[in-house]
Formats: sequence, C-alpha cells, structure tokens
Amino acid sequence: MIKYIAFFVLGFSFLQLIVGLMNWVYGVRLKEKSSSTLKKAISILIPARNEEYNIGSLLSDLIQTGDNIIEIIVFDDESTDKTAEIVEEYSIKDKRIKLIKSQGLDEGWLGKNFACHKLSLLAKGDYLLFLDSDVRIKNKVIERSLDYVIREKLDFLSIFPFQNMLSFGEKISIPNMNFILLSLLPLPLVSLSKFPSLAAANGQFMLFDNNTYKEIEPHKLFKNSKAEDIEISRHYKKLGKNINCLASVKDVSCRMYNGLPDAIQGFSKNVNYFFGNSYILAILFWIITTFGIILVLLVQSLDLFLIYIITIILTRIYISLTSNQNILENILYIIPQQVILGIIIYKSIFNKRNKQFKWKDRMI
Repeated sequence: MIKYIAFFVLGFSFLQLIVGLMNWVYGVRLKEKSSSTLKKAISILIPARNEEYNIGSLLSDLIQTGDNIIEIIVFDDESTDKTAEIVEEYSIKDKRIKLIKSQGLDEGWLGKNFACHKLSLLAKGDYLLFLDSDVRIKNKVIERSLDYVIREKLDFLSIFPFQNMLSFGEKISIPNMNFILLSLLPLPLVSLSKFPSLAAANGQFMLFDNNTYKEIEPHKLFKNSKAEDIEISRHYKKLGKNINCLASVKDVSCRMYNGLPDAIQGFSKNVNYFFGNSYILAILFWIITTFGIILVLLVQSLDLFLIYIITIILTRIYISLTSNQNILENILYIIPQQVILGIIIYKSIFNKRNKQFKWKDRMI
C-alpha cells in the first residue's frame, strides 16, 4: 500500500515538474518597446487605504509615463494616515492625477472591490488599469502591456509583479504563492483553454478593455469576494472572453508584505482560492508536498528517492526562473517555506471559522 502511495506522490511531483517547465519555456515576454502607433487611452485607477509609504513612489513612476495615460485617479478608502495629502501634492505636479475620497463603504462590499468599482464609474479611457499602491513600474511597461493586449485582442490581462523580498520572513513565505500557481496551473492554457478553472489573475496589475468591463462590471459582481481577482478571471473565461496572465514581469514590481507576520495574515485571506476554494485540496497539497519524501523513503529504493529529489529540485528551479526569484534560496528554504505554507493554511481555516479576517485595520 505504501509503495502505491509513494508512486502517486512521485507521479504528482512529475506533474508539477512538467507544469513548471511548461511555464518557463512557453512564458510570454512583453516586447521591449511598445508600438508607436497606439492611439488608445488608458485610465490608471488606484485604490488606496493607508498607503502613505507607497503611493508617492507609484505616482512618481506614473508621472513619467506617455500620452496613452489620460488620467490617474486615486480612491482614498478612508485612510487615517497622510495618503490623501500626498496624492494632492502630486496632483499639483501632474494634472492627470485626481483624488477621490470615499464617502463610506456601502453594505455588502469589501473595501478594495468597492473602491475599484467607484473608480471604474469615473474612468474615461478605452482601457482601465487597476494598480495597487505598492506597485512600481518602469521601462514603459504599461504601454507595452497595452500593445500586447491590443495585438492579442484581449479583454483582460493581469500581471504578477516581480516580488522584492528583503527579509528572511518574506523569502520563506511569498515564494509559496508562486510555487502553488506555477506548479499547478500551465499559464499558456489561461489564454488557450476554455475551462474557467484554468484561469488566474493578480489584483496588483489588472488591465481591462473598458467596454467589456462596463458590460460585466466584475468588481460589482464579486463585491464581497476576498479573491476578486481570481474570481473575475474565471468569470471572464466562463463568458468566453479573451484573457491572459503573465508571471513575474520584472518591470512591474512590488514589496507585497513587510515581513513574515504581514505575509501570513495577507495570504491567509485567499490561499484556498488557489485550490478552487477548497481547504481539503489545500491541505492535501501541503501534506503531499511536505511529507511525500517520507513515503518515498519508506519504499527503501535509492533510485526512487534520487528521482524524487531531482524532480523536486528541478521544479523549484523552473519556478524560480519563471518568477525571477533566487534559485539557491528557494532550494535551501524548501523546508521553512513548507512550514509557513502549513501555517498560512491553518490561519486561513481558523480565521474563516472564527470570522476574523482583517486587513488594513478593517474586518473583511
């Protein structure tokens, strides 16, 4: 019996390796330069709550962007810090920057979803780009993304930013999300497949065709979702819309969390959505990827053990390459990363059972 389970574990690890290799080999790379003939207008829409340490840097990046961006609208979601004051200062430097202050959160909405919906109602561009306040951009990546969207006739494009990880706690937590996504989801199938389950998105960078967005009103449709980005991508695919998701574009970057506690709290909000909103599948994934090596050892086959170890290491290498992350660190930190993944899943289950999800000093 143990032998059959060990072979199942080995087979699953092979599957992860194949998916990881596919994502690296067939990953989309944006062109280095955007088309000079683009005439489409973009509205940059930024939901912000207590972002005084981030919003200025993003606005500084955006000020340097080209003519495609006709407006930069920031929705101040009842911030208690200097977010609004900083935005107002930048609005003097660039007339495209506008500040919208929240009049309160409507019942039944989550804060970010509400902010994004309100922003969309004000936007005038042909395309809507939702950016989180902690994102940094460079090398005309917005224009290049628009070029790609128009060329591929996409209704929706999302980009997973390159993650700046400065502390040990970030390095043993944040790569887990890349490990899950890039070992289970073949990203080329996001655009090629018709199955809604083969969809992904990251709310930090989401570019929409405005006409399609207004037709669907996705943030309103998923107004109470803690993983609205993933749900929107699946809904678009269900409707037959053209979407795509790009992994770790270095010209879009962010420091998602400042340390381990923030990362655990943040990822616990939506880790189950990576597994079809199933905690059972999340737990099974963690058990197999954490304790699978023990089952392989029990078979007492050196060849099987070596094959398993090589498979695990190669998978981490390909995922690290696709994510633009440090290969050596992701191999050396496999054990602490798996421990933290287990803690994140446990924290998510605990918070859901006790209704204790909290973000930005607001219960969600």
